[in-house]
Amino acid sequence: MRLKADLILLLVAILWGSAFAAQRIAGQAGSLYFFNGVRFLLASLLLLPFALRNRMPRRQFPWMAVAGTILFTAGAFQQAGLLSTTAGNAGFITSLYVVIVPFVMLIGWRERPHWLAIIAALLAGLGAFLLSTGGTVQFRSGDLLELLGALFWSLHVVVVGKFAPGYDAISFSAGQLLVAGLMSLAMAMLFEGRSLVISPPVMGAILYTAVISLGLGYTLQIWGQKHTPPTDAALLLSLESVFAVLGAWMLLGERLAPLQVLGCAIILLAVILSQAKGWGKMEIEGQ
Repeated sequence: MRLKADLILLLVAILWGSAFAAQRIAGQAGSLYFFNGVRFLLASLLLLPFALRNRMPRRQFPWMAVAGTILFTAGAFQQAGLLSTTAGNAGFITSLYVVIVPFVMLIGWRERPHWLAIIAALLAGLGAFLLSTGGTVQFRSGDLLELLGALFWSLHVVVVGKFAPGYDAISFSAGQLLVAGLMSLAMAMLFEGRSLVISPPVMGAILYTAVISLGLGYTLQIWGQKHTPPTDAALLLSLESVFAVLGAWMLLGERLAPLQVLGCAIILLAVILSQAKGWGKMEIEGQ
């Protein structure tokens, strides 16, 4: 069962990573809030039949709203960044949320980060610099937006980790996706009237990310993490960034310079190192 769960989480990483190419296609078509709104709502509707099997307590609603608002903000920054950066860059920079989380815990909950987390953060910063600039001092606005998105993704991970475990996971996911979708559509009606006409490429990106990345991905993640320790799960899901690069290479023909490849490797090392603090504890618990 454990091996099956690990393979399921690996599949989730593939699904999430491949979604960056689809999001890039939508971004090139000029769709931001509308794209996010439709895919979030569609994913919520896909989860709704499963969510309705269990009763939702009222005390769950405020935290779903908070998580959904953060999800909306993170998704908006991520999609806006894809307008002026590559899918591969977006995937790797987004993966920085793994090393930002300990510092969010320190500021918000006074939980001191492990010394490995500090080293990982410094390595990730170096990797992000190489990936985003290719070793030069010229930054791209899209990379900065992706970094802001990574900050909000880390906030989302912390909020969900702190307040969602006491509730049904599927109903909580459906609720936060509904909130994020409605907020995105409201912004689309205010600022993106022209985006209400959906082109075939954008429709394909919406269907893929809603059904495969959000609907199927979130559902499989919930099942996989029931049978896999959090440290292993986070490590497997962090491979999303690797598959983002592969997806951009296969679907969009994007390329990375040697220094950018080195940046990718350093970020991946940082993501792995940030999880290493739990390995010893996991081994002791497994004895």
